[in-house]
Amino acid sequence: MTINESDGPASKESQEKPEARFLSVLHAAALIALLVGAVGSVGLMLHVGRRKDSPPLLMALFTIWVLSPFVALGLANIVSKGWSVITRATLYSLMLVLTLGSLAIYGDVALGPLTAKTTSIFVLVPPAAWLLIAMVVSIAALVSRSLSSQS
Repeated sequence: MTINESDGPASKESQEKPEARFLSVLHAAALIALLVGAVGSVGLMLHVGRRKDSPPLLMALFTIWVLSPFVALGLANIVSKGWSVITRATLYSLMLVLTLGSLAIYGDVALGPLTAKTTSIFVLVPPAAWLLIAMVVSIAALVSRSLSSQS
């Protein structure tokens, strides 16, 4: 037997289309990024809270608020199984972009000097993320529906 021969039938991965393989890799990367983004965002928020001597109840409420976009994306991932490939790829890409954007914004605020705007960033980023999620996923679904009706 040579290196290129196999003992059994072709693996499922070798039979997949390149597009399906790409979507699978994108999905895995998005899920990892989502977890890292959620943990990192809360960690940065807690860092700022400690520096500002914020009360524990306020920190608990901010934790829920900062996690909310990540939870929404996680739930969207669960219900996206029946969505079109375009919409799912858009969702997975959005998961990556939103995670990187949130970590960049929170990191800049948390690791810089404390100012009056420090807390407002943690108040404003989650609703901006919610709005971005709603707009991008809706547009992707509309485009996908439009493309499928033209076929």
